[in-house]
Amino acid sequence: MFDFEYFAPTRVVFGRGVEVRTGRLVRELGARRVLIHYGRQSAVRSGLLDRVAASLDEAGVAHTSLGGVAPNPRLSKVREGVEAARAFGAELILAVGGGSAIDSSKAIAYALAEPDHDVWDLFARKRQAAACLPVACVLTIAAAGSEMSNSCVITNDETGEKRGYRNDLARVKLAIMDPELTVGLPAYQTAAGCTDILMHTLERYFTQGGNMALTDRIAEGLLRTVMENALILRDHPADIDARAEVMWASSLSHNDLTGLGADGMDFVPHGLEHELGGMFDVTHGAGLAAVWPSWARYVYRDCLPRFVRFARNVMGVEQRATDEETALAGIAALEDFFRSIHMPVTLKELGVEPTQEQILAMAASCARGAGGKKGTAKVLYEEDMAAIYRMAL
Repeated sequence: MFDFEYFAPTRVVFGRGVEVRTGRLVRELGARRVLIHYGRQSAVRSGLLDRVAASLDEAGVAHTSLGGVAPNPRLSKVREGVEAARAFGAELILAVGGGSAIDSSKAIAYALAEPDHDVWDLFARKRQAAACLPVACVLTIAAAGSEMSNSCVITNDETGEKRGYRNDLARVKLAIMDPELTVGLPAYQTAAGCTDILMHTLERYFTQGGNMALTDRIAEGLLRTVMENALILRDHPADIDARAEVMWASSLSHNDLTGLGADGMDFVPHGLEHELGGMFDVTHGAGLAAVWPSWARYVYRDCLPRFVRFARNVMGVEQRATDEETALAGIAALEDFFRSIHMPVTLKELGVEPTQEQILAMAASCARGAGGKKGTAKVLYEEDMAAIYRMAL
């Protein structure tokens, strides 16, 4: 076991119809003027935005709104949000949507709190944040876990760089979570969300030491629960109990709970996918599914005990003649699971076939964004990252 600090300050209000309490809950945070930041048109068409606005009106909370957050949220929209929030005098940013809306809201909140600095400097690793406006959310997609994490990911639409930044200052103060809001999601988006949830725990699971038995069992239980319910939602997308299980797993998978006591977080597959997202604008969860099997086969020998444990305790693989065979069977089993929920397991299946020049550019950008190297299962450098992209073709 390694020493750790655990900080999870988000107030969670979970259940059917809880979004009608948004106004009162936001007011309890001391906010009187709010920017509602949302995605495209689903929140409008479903009536959710109207219900949230009516709740704020009833509580006496003034509000303005800015929509148009895209998947792989853009820096240009963040800058637009900063101007809108500043002009309105917003005291809190209320995200209505999934990880993209929440991440964009966090970036806006950073920028508003430090108006003399360029917010992209945080993502470019040029400085650390000193302040952040409060952020709350009404969650509509179970996937990114941004509602309880300290991270956000933004794409610079001028440079094509997709970068994440982690700081406890941006942890959401209030997460309003109604699983019924996720029922209308397309099947592909639901499956991609489940994949992202799995990855947030898998990136913490494959480590070189310090693991705690309790943390491992929490992680393994979460992984099995998400896979079981992803299959239920594939066949019965309106199953509200399965929706609730996946939504809560989204939060727990990325609030650091499933990695406590270990030697760090790997997050190489996330780094590789961020480059795919920046260059090709792919769906995040699908991109993760497309690179994970190649990453796993590239690193498993250096992290063999963990891959054997994963195969047996998560994927239900019987011990084979050798540990190596067991580990490979576990990787293949997860690959088969991805196929079963119609997720890609290669870049070609993802719909992108990067050239060798593009592969080298993505590998260089990934390594540069990580400070030259990245990984805990196996420390990887630029040439390793390029090799994994080639394996994933």
